[in-house]
Amino acid sequence: MADRIILHVDCNCFYAAVEMLYHPEFAGKPLAVGGDAEKRHGIVLTANYIAKRRGVKTGMALWQARQCCRDLIFVPPRMYLYLRFSRMARNIYRGYSDKVESFGLDECWIDLTDCCAILGDRTKTIENGYRIAAEISGRVRRELGITVSIGVSWNKIYAKLGSDYKKPDAITVFDRDNYRKLIFPLPVSELLYVGRQTSKKLAGCGIHTIGELAAADPSYLHRIFGKVGLMLSVFARGEDQTPVNDLGVEAPIKSVGNSTTTPRDLVNNEDVRLVLYLLAESISERLRRNGFEGQLVSVYVRDTELMGVHRQKRLAAVTNISAEIAAAAFSVFRELYRWEKPIRSIGISVGALQAENRPRQLSLFVNERQRERQMLADRMVSAIRSRYGYFAVQRGIMYEDKYLSSLNASAEDHMIHPHSYLEHGNRSGCETALIAKGR
Repeated sequence: MADRIILHVDCNCFYAAVEMLYHPEFAGKPLAVGGDAEKRHGIVLTANYIAKRRGVKTGMALWQARQCCRDLIFVPPRMYLYLRFSRMARNIYRGYSDKVESFGLDECWIDLTDCCAILGDRTKTIENGYRIAAEISGRVRRELGITVSIGVSWNKIYAKLGSDYKKPDAITVFDRDNYRKLIFPLPVSELLYVGRQTSKKLAGCGIHTIGELAAADPSYLHRIFGKVGLMLSVFARGEDQTPVNDLGVEAPIKSVGNSTTTPRDLVNNEDVRLVLYLLAESISERLRRNGFEGQLVSVYVRDTELMGVHRQKRLAAVTNISAEIAAAAFSVFRELYRWEKPIRSIGISVGALQAENRPRQLSLFVNERQRERQMLADRMVSAIRSRYGYFAVQRGIMYEDKYLSSLNASAEDHMIHPHSYLEHGNRSGCETALIAKGR
């Protein structure tokens, strides 16, 4: 049976690249997309390569990024713009295959196995994959004005490794002839889902490279890491059989959230309640704009010593009403946090998303008329703010602390959480691969 031909396409410095198109005056200058540096608010979502070469990294607090690069230019995120470019990129990919799977806004897998006839050659070879990858790269550059890095291989994991192997604007092929030479010497941390803690634990087992992980006994890895150990063994060996899901099978957005580093430290429940309402309003607007309701509310808290805690709660019914999101988040927070230290940053996300117009069972114990009023009020607030600005209308609670409520938690400053690779049936794929190899 012939190997599949899988591409992984990664838009280089995606948010920053899009912003550079709209800010030609910043050409040749270090740029980062993030929150408001003057208000001690937010993190670096991405930076261009000029800033990265000076030490600016994704996830840095804005003040840390400024220390690395004194002349760094910050621009606020515009998620609607990035979503638009993400859709345009996927439209290009769909011209080559109907099997396109999003992994966040800026990354996609493409299965070209059945599509080699585009180049006039139906032979399913890696060489054809490279030729199509080069064509996709050129089209994205010409049509969208940004660049991509592409990995070409016979499985999704090695294809993703390929897109990370050389950046920017590069194509890397990992085939049956070169993968041991090129992939096995790489640090195990380069493998998908091997984070800092997993890498540290693997190092404690004497496993430092992908080759050493591939050579390890799967039963030993299963004993140490459970099912994740089997998954990592399959990943390292290049035996992943997980299919590329057709675009539209699952929404690329798993949850919608917003978090903030507050203008001052939060010291009591009243402070937290105010900020949660700010965040809930932005999440509510984003959910409505995309036609979603959610049933799972998550809260993340980080104290002044940068220690983080997280908890989530499933609601009785799906919602995109700001007051319901805020109330649920505050309930989770009171169960979660014990006020041993002040709070530096806090975030909410809403998951378990469903289409807003999906039929649902009404409850005798819920005042649906009141809920409808709240929905209409949320929409009216959004309409007023879109016309007259974010601060044109505010809740009464915001007047309890004008300094905290000066935080602009608008719907454009939010996080989008893509569906995890693990949610696409990968475990069964790992187990199938191990069984097929007799392990």
